[in-house]
Amino acid sequence: MAPDTDETLRLLEERMAHLIRTMDELSDVIAQQDKEIRRLREVVAYLSARDAESQSAQGVIIGDERPPHY
Repeated sequence: MAPDTDETLRLLEERMAHLIRTMDELSDVIAQQDKEIRRLREVVAYLSARDAESQSAQGVIIGDERPPHY
């Protein structure tokens, strides 16, 4: 015996509500991850710039050249 129309409608509404809630939760997670990715990109850019400044201040060792501390 097939469920009646009201029961079918109720089941569909429950599933839809669950899907909407899940979609909202995933949207929140994506927004949080986007913030974290942006922050991490800023940190990487800062560290890369700091490393580049550090290397340019120390000079470049070419071939078998000994560093100044030898």
